[in-house]
Amino acid sequence: MTATSYRVLVMGVSGCGKSLIGQQVATELGADFIDGDDYHPPANVAKMASGTPLDDSDRQGWLTTLGGFFADYRRNDKSVVIACSGLKKRYRDCLREGDPALKILFLEGDQALLKQRLENREGHFFKGEAMLASQLADLEPPCEKEAMSVSIALAPQAIAKRFVEPMLKLQ
Repeated sequence: MTATSYRVLVMGVSGCGKSLIGQQVATELGADFIDGDDYHPPANVAKMASGTPLDDSDRQGWLTTLGGFFADYRRNDKSVVIACSGLKKRYRDCLREGDPALKILFLEGDQALLKQRLENREGHFFKGEAMLASQLADLEPPCEKEAMSVSIALAPQAIAKRFVEPMLKLQ
């Protein structure tokens, strides 16, 4: 019996732990991990570093790139976990073009906890409470059919385990 391969999106607003939890999910699945932030074009990084939120046109090329990664991994029957905000349904639909069977983990948390995490984070280009408010305003939370939602109040290991265990049981 061959191992099942997965393409997974770990999504949520900035500060929710996408990278940390995405890496843990990837480890549990034996998958590659890609941090979507690493693929923002320099203009997007500069815009966010100045405290200006991205708009839909800023994100389009970036989402197409990440969707292409999902398509490549699907074509090669390999597993990958990508951390990406995926704020709007149309963004997730763009990513899903790379793999219609995309599994999604939505990391949800309240604004106070997210703000606290962002204030404690060093060396990241995402700056400012206004940018967090913008992401929360843009967020179209996925429905239960589209994604598994897990509270970021849980420990990162518990979040990863809660998401991965049902998938592994189906193998």
